[in-house]
Amino acid sequence: MNTHAELLSEHACFGGIQRFYQHHARSIGLPMKYSVFLPPQITIDDAGGKVPALIYLAGLTCNEETFMTKAGAQRLAATLGLALIAPDTSPRGAHVPGETDSWDMGVGAGFYLDAQQAPWAKNYRMETWLTAELLPLLTATLPLHPGRIGIFGHSMGGHGALTLALRHPTLFKSVSAFAPICAPSQCPWGRKAFSGYLGTDESAWAAHDATALMARLDTAPYPGGILIDQGLADKFLSEQLHPHLFEAACARAGQALQLRWHAGYDHGYYFISTFMADHLNHHARQLSE
Repeated sequence: MNTHAELLSEHACFGGIQRFYQHHARSIGLPMKYSVFLPPQITIDDAGGKVPALIYLAGLTCNEETFMTKAGAQRLAATLGLALIAPDTSPRGAHVPGETDSWDMGVGAGFYLDAQQAPWAKNYRMETWLTAELLPLLTATLPLHPGRIGIFGHSMGGHGALTLALRHPTLFKSVSAFAPICAPSQCPWGRKAFSGYLGTDESAWAAHDATALMARLDTAPYPGGILIDQGLADKFLSEQLHPHLFEAACARAGQALQLRWHAGYDHGYYFISTFMADHLNHHARQLSE
């Protein structure tokens, strides 16, 4: 495993350290960026002071900076002793034909899966990068507890958090999401991305669809419960998100789900920052067990 990462910048933040990194991702074949907030309970030189970590997957058009600058998470994370990690949302500089033609496919829209179709398959390998390369890199080079990792995200990143948690339950101990794309096989965003990345055989899509993955289960993979917050003023709710389908799948599987609806809240970071504390506390409880 390549354990070299280039530190791009660091900033004191609520008694901890906010850092931005880049490393050469072998699975993707390109440099990939990610950000890390380390709480004050540890120092970068103290390998004995390992803390739980929470990975946040951002949505369409975002990058590794979006969450750290907009979500307002570091203050409470510092109090709870949680590290925060935010990876970029796609490869950059792959020069795949068409990758910058639209905002919901290609750059900024990797959908946290490994593409199977040309021309995307060579570089757009976000799932392997996150689970098999970045996570081992983080736990090998930073004082993070490898058995106490949670995952959450927003919109496309909510889809990523739910699907990666269901596909890799031994890697992640807790999961939550803000306004996630819950059934991508049944919405325009997901159908466009899945057709391009995975091909037109829709039977292959279920492996990356949170509702379909949950529907396959007969036991609850997250007994501590899953938390989802959804704004009722979200303009994408009816066409793109479909949380009611995931809710029904969880009920059939016996998976505890707290799906909270919020009048007046839309799809953006004002909504996310409002309920960020609830998500951090949700993860802190489960990661402390």
